[in-house]
Amino acid sequence: MHRRGVGAGAIAKKKLAEAKYKERGTVLAEDQIVQMSKQLETFKSNLEEFASKHKQEIRKNSQFRVQFQEMCATIGVDPLASGKGFWSEMLGVGDFYYELGVQIIEVCLALKHRNGGLITLDELHQRVLKGRGKYAQDVSQDDLMRAIKKLKVMGNGFGMIPVGGSYLVQSVPAELNMDHTVVLQLAEKKGYVTVSEIKDGLKWEKERACHVLDHLLKEGLAWLDSQAAGEAQYWLPALFSELTSRDVTPEEANQMTP
Repeated sequence: MHRRGVGAGAIAKKKLAEAKYKERGTVLAEDQIVQMSKQLETFKSNLEEFASKHKQEIRKNSQFRVQFQEMCATIGVDPLASGKGFWSEMLGVGDFYYELGVQIIEVCLALKHRNGGLITLDELHQRVLKGRGKYAQDVSQDDLMRAIKKLKVMGNGFGMIPVGGSYLVQSVPAELNMDHTVVLQLAEKKGYVTVSEIKDGLKWEKERACHVLDHLLKEGLAWLDSQAAGEAQYWLPALFSELTSRDVTPEEANQMTP
């Protein structure tokens, strides 16, 4: 038995049906976009009303501020995007983060001779709070991270390097690649690292380990203790607590390098 071929009329009918489905799908998609736009506008309006009502809490309470930032992020609103406009004028958060950025720069510059431009987020937080005084507006680590992201517009000097469960804040334009980052992470527990520890822990060749450590020394991010028992130790001043508890002069720093 021969199957009957599909006629031209059936093909035309099928194409017409497909065109109608496509047209209907386009209309539905457009309707959904319109509805979503209306919902976003309503949410944004409610967010502005909420911000106006709770302005003082947002400015004074760091936890409340984090939650508000997350609410803004859900609709793509960045209160820090500009120093002008509704959000900055209403909340003053733009000025708050710019002023915080200045304080971060001051702390980092004051400690650069000691740590080479690397500082833990925890220490930076403590020093910023100390500098602000007990009656100043509260500042959280989340606030610091947001301010540091804004400082990136100044160039490649400021950035954050993940170490353990926290971050190192970099305030100098040193070029640090992934090799440097993993060595910093390896040194995080003790505050120092040796060539042997890098070879064993990261399975690297000696030349690769030495290249990374030499770069950290050159940039002032590490200090070499060649008098250590057994093997030379490369100390990361941003990571070890003995130096974070007291001020160290450049002369003391020079004594630790051969």
